[in-house]
Amino acid sequence: MFDNGKSRNSPLHGGNLTAAKAEFGAPKEGWIDLSTGINPVCYPRTEISEQSLRMLPTPGDVEILTNAARDYYCVENEGAIIAAPGTQSVLQNLPQLYPDRKIAILSPTYSEHGHTWESAGNEIFRAEEFEALSIGDVAVLVNPNNPDGRRYSPEDIVRLAEKVELLIVDEAFCDASPDLSVVPHLKSSNILVLRSIGKFFGLAGLRLGFVIGDAGITDALRDQLGPWSVSGPAIEIGERALLDIAWIAEMQKTLAVQSTKLNDLLSAHALTIVGGTELFTLIETEEAQAIYKTFGRAGILLRRFEDQPNWLRIGLPGVKSEWQRFEAVLNAIDNMGE
Repeated sequence: MFDNGKSRNSPLHGGNLTAAKAEFGAPKEGWIDLSTGINPVCYPRTEISEQSLRMLPTPGDVEILTNAARDYYCVENEGAIIAAPGTQSVLQNLPQLYPDRKIAILSPTYSEHGHTWESAGNEIFRAEEFEALSIGDVAVLVNPNNPDGRRYSPEDIVRLAEKVELLIVDEAFCDASPDLSVVPHLKSSNILVLRSIGKFFGLAGLRLGFVIGDAGITDALRDQLGPWSVSGPAIEIGERALLDIAWIAEMQKTLAVQSTKLNDLLSAHALTIVGGTELFTLIETEEAQAIYKTFGRAGILLRRFEDQPNWLRIGLPGVKSEWQRFEAVLNAIDNMGE
């Protein structure tokens, strides 16, 4: 049997309802998954044509999609952009282009950044402060950060890029705060930006993302991903979503309101908020594990953390009944403490 000698332990992720069902059973009212930070309101125009299923995507189809993405992400003419089958696939391939590097990752953050680089045999330095990222050959920054929502200005990011060989900026949660994006400020050839359709548009199952940066890097990544890496349905729905400016603007307003509602509710129940974005809130409490289990038994999945046992990340409930179930569990937890 093939064995490369590397650990196969995968990081813990949100959204694993299979594991949740094994741990808590199947809830009578169904699961409410608040563990992922995915918009509970999916982009609605998801109908697809028969051709997108029956035919292989053409280079022209992909170009139409990337042109829509270029406009949406404000990519300047000198910037290159490629589509990918989700940014996770990009994380799997990037280490092959930059082997034997020291990788500095602003931490704690999305665990796959460290996991993919470390699995490829690179030395990992987990930086607790932004300035410490300059110690790496390659620096990795999630902005706004997952899970604590730390934010960094495009000007600071551009200055950091001058000190490293490559700066990777993961902007998966940037759609609701577009002023944070470094894309309109790209002047350096060593900044690579990752964007995702999954979070803000609520289309995680579509598996569609984009890479923006220097053509030399994006072309190499495109070669790694191979032909037809993005499906016909992803191209069709992704283009439609990126061009729907009215829906995007309304959703940005909606998420701001819903995020405030969630934070106010958590604060009203004396839970300490330590960060977040418009799509999730991070709380810290010594009762985190007990709260996680109480919600789980009620059919509501939160995101716990192996390395931070006092943290819980909580996504936005969706329809009114989900908010009611969520608040009912908070009330029950308060009553247990009396």
